[in-house]
Amino acid sequence: MGAAYSSHSYSTIPTDSLYSYPVTTAFFSSDFLSNSSKPTFGFNPTNKIFNTHFPKPIKIMSQASHPSPLKFGKVEAMETQEGFSTNPTLDFHGIDQKLVDKMAYDALVWSSLHGLVIGDKSVQRSGKVPGVGMVHTPFALLPMPFPESHFKQACEDIRLGLHRSDYMLDEQTKFLLQIEMNTISSSFAGLTCLVSELHRNLLDSYRELLQLDSKRIPGNTSVSQFADALAKAWTEYNNPRSVVMVVVQAEEHNISIRKTLAEIDVEGELQADGTLTVDGQAIAVVYFRAGYTPSDYPSESEWSARLLMEQSSAVKCPSISYHLAGTKKIQQELAKPNVLERFLDNKEDIAKLRKCFAGLWSLDDSDIVKKAIERPELFVMKPQREGGGNNIYGNNVRETLTKLQKEDTEEDAAYILMQRIFPTVSSTFLLRDGICHKDDAVSELGVYGAYLRNKEKVIINEQCGYLMRTKKSSSDEGGVAAGFAVLDSLYLT
Repeated sequence: MGAAYSSHSYSTIPTDSLYSYPVTTAFFSSDFLSNSSKPTFGFNPTNKIFNTHFPKPIKIMSQASHPSPLKFGKVEAMETQEGFSTNPTLDFHGIDQKLVDKMAYDALVWSSLHGLVIGDKSVQRSGKVPGVGMVHTPFALLPMPFPESHFKQACEDIRLGLHRSDYMLDEQTKFLLQIEMNTISSSFAGLTCLVSELHRNLLDSYRELLQLDSKRIPGNTSVSQFADALAKAWTEYNNPRSVVMVVVQAEEHNISIRKTLAEIDVEGELQADGTLTVDGQAIAVVYFRAGYTPSDYPSESEWSARLLMEQSSAVKCPSISYHLAGTKKIQQELAKPNVLERFLDNKEDIAKLRKCFAGLWSLDDSDIVKKAIERPELFVMKPQREGGGNNIYGNNVRETLTKLQKEDTEEDAAYILMQRIFPTVSSTFLLRDGICHKDDAVSELGVYGAYLRNKEKVIINEQCGYLMRTKKSSSDEGGVAAGFAVLDSLYLT
């Protein structure tokens, strides 16, 4: 997340450039809280699964109190690509700290009861013994406002494999611009639907106070649709004794049928008919939760394991070719004139796709490299990497480009330049480690998709729910697991 955005303002440059500029506004009012003190909730995992230390509990969801309703749901006209939206937006005025505390408490209880939890890396036995060392998933307290017309636009994009296409809504142009396409380890499909349920539950429980309609939060079936796609791939493999294997990193904290690349190298065998067996078990589907970053290949053993799987008849999710199709370089090449026409015939579909493309350039373009050195704050420099924390921003863009020019090597081919997107900054509540605090934040929408075919027969080709991630506007990076962002849902406006 956050591959190409900023919350800062810059002066105008020539109008023939393809850049956007921020107008920092907020969906939420600046006086969201009547009290600036931060609530403190401890949510500490122990070997008893959860040991929750809250302040003295106030009434829970089924015992709603009756303060005067707050005037939410103010109708505001919001300009979008499709015109103006007049649906009620989350416009919070006069919300007091006690209500925030109560909702945060209820949200944490709901999370523990409904499985909106992840393994806690600080607990040694987490991920090894089911139920031990769990903590709530970082999440936003309330859904993020998002124009309904743009949500529908994102869900119409091309779909291939088990992937997630990420977007940000540019504040100045009101365009929904694509950040990247994820074709490997498209994370959080299993948790994002729970955040949508949590937010609907909170809006229903506090309906009289918030005066918000929980039906404005879109349904999210990502986990069931991804599971269905995996199951149908297993069915197509047509071996009832085979299993689905998840390839994981050594310190994986999710519970699954899993093997590391090193384990697969030791235990894996390729049978004469192409069947992959691991520890004697036939494998129908290989789902990669690892293998997308160089650190996953510390030795030749891991490369041998990847080659073994690719040579087998097992269904790979993704195959190496599809993995490479998700690189930044392919994204940049698809944005060139007349390239989409090689793959699509419908001119309307081509126009819709191009409308989502941000500026993307190869470092072979000397004019754009010169502009990036002069105005580095308007660009993001992106390597062919996944997993977050790899992009280059600000003055580091200038320094890196200047260094590459002096060295005159082929290393510049490892990067692309992307227009930096400036999304709307909104005030919201974020919960991490049981602590609820207010922050200025930006959000990124991911749309899941699944595609499955057997030879020429297309079995699945559909949109599969969404992921909303929200983070502090001051942060360049945006990974949830890395501690930068939280899971969110969206409230259609």
